[in-house]
Amino acid sequence: MPLQNVAPIEATVEIDAPVDKVWGLVSDLRNMSRWSPQNAKTFLRGDGGVGTKMINVNRRGLLVWPTQSKVVRFAPRKEIAFRVKENYTVWSYELEDLGDGRTRLTSRREAPQGVSDLSVRLTKVAFGGVDSFTTELEQGMQQTLTRIKADAER
Repeated sequence: MPLQNVAPIEATVEIDAPVDKVWGLVSDLRNMSRWSPQNAKTFLRGDGGVGTKMINVNRRGLLVWPTQSKVVRFAPRKEIAFRVKENYTVWSYELEDLGDGRTRLTSRREAPQGVSDLSVRLTKVAFGGVDSFTTELEQGMQQTLTRIKADAER
């Protein structure tokens, strides 16, 4: 039975760039390997909209593992979200136009169907447990947003 009642984790950053520029960066999910401390490469099958499938190669030190994802929400200039098949989590990027050429970008990880037993077991064995790995993911989200901000403000 999946781990239930998993609290969402999120991070937010304000970017001195218009929403169109930020959207152009985050809506191309192949860019994630440039920003995420955990994603080494993303391969897409599809046009980037709902239904687009992804193979992600993830890494942590010497440990490397693949995941499969599918875009489940796509609202241009507003949101893109994908669900990871192996652990059931949904990752999203939401954009808010703040006016004056600024954008608020929020990264969120939710688990509306819980987290799969397989993922929980592997997290305990390879990543020091769910709490430790959740903290690492939160820090990685902030690092990812900081890198997106830097790219968008160039």
